[in-house]
Amino acid sequence: MKLSVVMPVYNERATLRYVVERVLSVAPMELELICVDDGSRDGSPEILTELQSEHAQLRVFQQPRNLGKGAALRRGIEEATGDFVIIQDADLEYDPHDYPALLDPLIQGKADVVYGSRFLGSGPHRVLYFWHSVGNWLLTLLSNCLTNINLSDMETCYKAFRREVIQSIPIQEDRFGFEPEITVKIAKRHLRIYEVGISYWGRTYEEGKKIGWRDGVRALWCLLKYSIKEPAIPVPHQANSEAIIEAPAQEKRVSSASN
Repeated sequence: MKLSVVMPVYNERATLRYVVERVLSVAPMELELICVDDGSRDGSPEILTELQSEHAQLRVFQQPRNLGKGAALRRGIEEATGDFVIIQDADLEYDPHDYPALLDPLIQGKADVVYGSRFLGSGPHRVLYFWHSVGNWLLTLLSNCLTNINLSDMETCYKAFRREVIQSIPIQEDRFGFEPEITVKIAKRHLRIYEVGISYWGRTYEEGKKIGWRDGVRALWCLLKYSIKEPAIPVPHQANSEAIIEAPAQEKRVSSASN
């Protein structure tokens, strides 16, 4: 089995070397790390070129200009060749040591998609912004209302997929609207979704955090937009009589109207 890790990069020279080393050091299987530089101006492209010469597993792609996280993910997902795909940020907020937990439901054949929830489990979490947590909770609540699935963390970066699943879903959002868009489209396809608990080391804005309140407004718009315009698509391989296997304590199946 092979894992493709897709990592968009935008002005992350302070953490780039370290996060690449961490990703490559914890691979539970054959791995390719696909880095898509999104028009960085801080020397990140030069660092990626140097790292690519040092690591055969690293593949680097350059966007012609800053197009946004969603556009970078779209390019990286198109290039993926592994059996499974994991989304990885280029900062240090998410720990690649959580990969085995994310992949386990996929490897066992229980899931098509796995979300890494910052609000499940007992892993360490850095304490930061109250209003960010409120905004995340509200967006997740609205997402659940619109999709009829019971996620605890819609906005999480860590999402793992069977490659053929994520490559079959057209991604339209160029920036931070990727998270609500992909969540609605996953739900509309009645895919098998699991959540597992992960650790989280959030950054401050002084440390380079980029997402802001405008991105929250855009996420709200995307939830409404795709909930209305995206048609429901049945998945032939999933039968209504599918047996549900009991999940470990820090893993849960996300229920939907199709179950």
